Amino acid sequence: MQNFFLILHLLIALARILTVLLQRSEGGGLGIGGGGGGNISGRPPASPIAKFTWWLSMAFLVTSLSLNWLARSDQGTGSVIDQLGVETAPSDGLALPPTDGLLPPTDGILPPPPVNDLVPPPPAE
Repeated sequence: MQNFFLILHLLIALARILTVLLQRSEGGGLGIGGGGGGNISGRPPASPIAKFTWWLSMAFLVTSLSLNWLARSDQGTGSVIDQLGVETAPSDGLALPPTDGLLPPTDGILPPPPVNDLVPPPPAE
C-alpha cells in the first residue's frame, strides 16, 4: 500500500511541476516585470490550469499525509538499535568500538606503521 501511495505521490509531484511551468507568467516575479497593468481589482479569475494546479496541490497534500500515516503505523514499538542487534554502551559511559569487520583484527600484534617517503627520517645522534 505504501508503494502505491509513493508512486502516486511522485506522479502528482511531476504533474504539479508541469502545470506550474505551463502557466502564463503574470510578471512581477521577484519585483521584475511589468506590474499588474493598472487594474486595482486584485487577481483575475482563475484559469482552468490554475484550478487544476490547485487540485493537484491538494492531492499532493493528501498523499503526503497518507504516506506519513502509513509510515507511522508500520513503525512498531522497538528501537532501531534493537533491530540491528548492536550492544548498548557500558555503564561507565564509554562507547564500545564497532566490531563488525571494519576494524583490523586486534590479536595483540600491531601492523608496522606506514612508510612516509616525503618526510626524511630524523638525524641519528
